[in-house]
Amino acid sequence: MREQILSLLEKNSKIDLGELAVLLGTNEEVIQKEVEAMEQEQVICGYHTLIDWEKTDSEKVTALIEVRVTPQRGQGFDTIAERIYNYPEVQSVYLISGAYDLLVILQGKTLREVSSFVSDKLSTLDSVLSTATHFILKKYKDYGTILGKKEKDERMLMTP
Repeated sequence: MREQILSLLEKNSKIDLGELAVLLGTNEEVIQKEVEAMEQEQVICGYHTLIDWEKTDSEKVTALIEVRVTPQRGQGFDTIAERIYNYPEVQSVYLISGAYDLLVILQGKTLREVSSFVSDKLSTLDSVLSTATHFILKKYKDYGTILGKKEKDERMLMTP
């Protein structure tokens, strides 16, 4: 039942516990206890709202930064990852396979602000060997949600 709860919460974190209970054929109390247990165990780490910033007046720039580092003896990548994720601009840090070691996702107000962060803060860290910055120009789908979906025209085509 845990996987089913998690799948449904991942799709809609605002889903009502009563609705979850109906969907899973149990009662709300069972669902509530299960969700609370998963929160205590940190299986559920938080709840987030997905925002299409292009539809707001806010200017935001998101960048993916590939980072090549020298892992520290006895600590691997964890220490440098922790130093990076403690910056408030950083949204996510992932250990990845391939030519780079870490993928850092960060947000800023402008391209210059993001570039400045990379050159002044990220690239100057002791263990960082190199970085590659990729700016997100447009999001089509984020966390399973299609953004800016076009409305389907249901009108019939009339020909003379």
